[in-house]
Amino acid sequence: MTAWASYLEQAARQRREAHRWRTRHIHHDNDVIDFASNDYLGLASDPRLAEAEAEGARRYGTGSRASHLVNGHLEIHEALEEALANLTGRPRALLFSTGYMANLGTLQALCGSDTYIVQDRLNHASLLDGASLSGARSRRFHHQDIDDLDRLLQRAPTDTRKMIVSDGVFSMDGDQADIAGLTTMASRHSAWLMIDDAHGLGVLGEHGSGCTGQRFGSEHVQVLVGTLGKALGTAGAFVAGDSDLIDHLIQFARPYIYTTAMPPGVAAATIEAVRICTHEPQRRERLLHLTREFRRRASDLRLSLLPSSTPIQPVLLGDEERALRWGDWLAQAGIKVGVIRPPTVPKGESRLRITLSARHSDAQLDHLLNTLAACLHKEAA
Repeated sequence: MTAWASYLEQAARQRREAHRWRTRHIHHDNDVIDFASNDYLGLASDPRLAEAEAEGARRYGTGSRASHLVNGHLEIHEALEEALANLTGRPRALLFSTGYMANLGTLQALCGSDTYIVQDRLNHASLLDGASLSGARSRRFHHQDIDDLDRLLQRAPTDTRKMIVSDGVFSMDGDQADIAGLTTMASRHSAWLMIDDAHGLGVLGEHGSGCTGQRFGSEHVQVLVGTLGKALGTAGAFVAGDSDLIDHLIQFARPYIYTTAMPPGVAAATIEAVRICTHEPQRRERLLHLTREFRRRASDLRLSLLPSSTPIQPVLLGDEERALRWGDWLAQAGIKVGVIRPPTVPKGESRLRITLSARHSDAQLDHLLNTLAACLHKEAA
């Protein structure tokens, strides 16, 4: 056996023995009730988006053919960037192909050895990786602990630019960042603030503008990242801010410069998604109702919940084998949930990550809660 074959075999064996082996499952429409996706507004299957995407492809072609800086930046991309800037209350926005690329590209373009990054310990992997790849000095403050953030910023070398980085809504816990506290710290320490609002955009704020809303504009949150593949139901991401920021990213963000532009049909579908998000507030109202009802009834069952008011509702189970067992029981009942284990979450904090959508019916929510109650009974038997 070669050194590489031995390495692969050993890594696979260790992960399997730790009950952390990941498996892809082919998802077929209508075969399960989906409580695992991030389709918060139910737009991913909206026929209006499908028609807009088809029309975009008919008009512009299925692919953009080149990067934005060659000849792949089409008028449909420009229109989408304007729509996203308007939605988030920013002067400009810049499209990226994925949220991961947006975070890596932004941190790489803005930060370097002369930068001091301080970010929440539970930030998304793309933010952690972006800080690492930037070459900046980086520290992580205790989750949602503004005092700890303050202490770390006080230790920053005097000759550095400072950047505070946080998720807007934390993807595994569902809680919201303290934007007011973060902006206060940024102002006190002359730092910039970067918020990744992947799970807040479309769900929170007036017209779905996200966790920063219109209250915290570019002067408070200088770098705002949003994704399009969650509440907006399509694919891709963007960074929003003032013109100087966007111009800088166009010049220096390598994932933007060297990637083929988003397919025009996807851009057209996203424009339609922004329109629906803005003009159909009943989707957010339905989502809020489902979230409150789930938490009320799950609390009655004495399930271990985290303090989340968003559609991300984790049920803490602790043990990895227990989480897998509950996931299997739910699957047998025709329900798909996220079974989250280390290293995505810390050891001893394995959970079911339940995500709610405006498309869920009352009957589907009943079935989920009844099945969770049945899981408790099976364990007690």
